[in-house]
Amino acid sequence: MMPVMDGKSRIEQGREAEQQAADFLERQGLRPVARNYRCRSGEIDLIMQGREGLVFVEVRFRRHTRFGGAAASVDRNKQQKLLRAAQHYLLRQDAFNRPCRFDVVAVTPGRDGAPEFEWIKNAFELD
Repeated sequence: MMPVMDGKSRIEQGREAEQQAADFLERQGLRPVARNYRCRSGEIDLIMQGREGLVFVEVRFRRHTRFGGAAASVDRNKQQKLLRAAQHYLLRQDAFNRPCRFDVVAVTPGRDGAPEFEWIKNAFELD
């Protein structure tokens, strides 16, 4: 059975955080391209189009920042999965030469209950 916090399962909280992050990024001028792109190598939460190219976005939700917050949870292993999934996406779209970057959007609940966002552009790069 899935743990429930505040009446919502982790999956429901994750979906809500992804939607909030997508809305936030659209307000910042990015255009949605794809959501939850999955392949054997991994999953990309959001793929957005920015002025400079594609933006692959990992969304992290945390109730509190006791353990380093949402952004700190994107470790080297997760980065490698995201990179492989992005390569798969770019090959399938015949867009391998397009400029792209990897961002992290950390979503945490604010004191008033409204979400707060930490947007880390170029959070990591291809090695």
